[in-house]
Amino acid sequence: MSKLLKAFLFASFIAFPYTASADVTVASWGGAYTESQIKAYVDTYDAGTVKFENYNGGLGEIRAQVESGSVIWDVVDVLPDEAITGCDEGLFEDISAEYDNFTPAPDGTSMIDDMAASGVTNLSDCCAPQIFWTYVVFYDPDAFSGEKPSKIADFFDTTKFPGKRGVHTWANGFIQMALVADGVAPDAVYIVLKDQTGAVDRAFAKMDTIKDDIVHWSAGSKPLELVKSGEVVMSIAYNGRVGAANLSEGENFEYIWEGQLIEQEYICLVSGSPNRDEALAWMIHASSPESQALQAKYITYGPMRASGIDIIKAGEPWFHTGIDVMGHMPNTPELLKISVMGDPEWWSDNGAEIDERYGAWMGN
Repeated sequence: MSKLLKAFLFASFIAFPYTASADVTVASWGGAYTESQIKAYVDTYDAGTVKFENYNGGLGEIRAQVESGSVIWDVVDVLPDEAITGCDEGLFEDISAEYDNFTPAPDGTSMIDDMAASGVTNLSDCCAPQIFWTYVVFYDPDAFSGEKPSKIADFFDTTKFPGKRGVHTWANGFIQMALVADGVAPDAVYIVLKDQTGAVDRAFAKMDTIKDDIVHWSAGSKPLELVKSGEVVMSIAYNGRVGAANLSEGENFEYIWEGQLIEQEYICLVSGSPNRDEALAWMIHASSPESQALQAKYITYGPMRASGIDIIKAGEPWFHTGIDVMGHMPNTPELLKISVMGDPEWWSDNGAEIDERYGAWMGN
């Protein structure tokens, strides 16, 4: 998995530390994402104090702490491939025996089954859920005088919808969307990638159809700039960026939800945590349906707990400005049916090769 994607969430606000005294120290990404975590998971927590520190992702700093025996972080917010790798390497502690103690859904469904209802089947044994974020296509409806694009195939149809397309400088997301646009059902994308010889070639062939009409971006703010300026008529973007523009900045962007790639985010307990029991107690709080729903008041990433969506629906309008947020939640039951759920294990096994091929593809 390309580590460039780690810039996706978190440049909306200046990075900052949370200044409470440190019973538990959590390393996360900073910016608007960490601010939403603090509001949802720290300001509501009365069993101890929690300090957030910013980091730039990856397992390097975590590995250095664990191997030196000088662990200063208790919990780290990580992408799913790193959750799996870190658990396998012993950088994170196996907490699966504790899962029965995690907060059930309001109807009594266990955390694991509640996550399964959201389509998550590969939870690391060392971690607890946080949020879903997505790669999604969006556009300004004012750019189209007649029919508006509504399905992912429209992103690849420059005859029906002329104009440039914004695409990120790494392959994840784009490849999966290409397969859906080429006729693969969203829930079959990784089945095809795993079982069918030539599936990656098929994706690249579909990508070739718009290659001459692509404007590449790497900074998370760039897609919005490209669409607003008219340089592109549609772009792939991080759903949280689009949601923030609509809900907080008065924009009127539309989404093409079909074929969006849903990615996951986890919090993991660092092996040798100096505050292990306190950290685990906070993780239980931060992974509850109520806490995860509360985070959506401040950022449009979806709770990984399926019951968190029900809480949001019951409390609408939910966003802190009093605006209905459900139209910006990427993982409602309806949208899950037309979305691709990321497979971090497949990408961990194949990502380096795909990234190399994609880099060459962009340059040719």
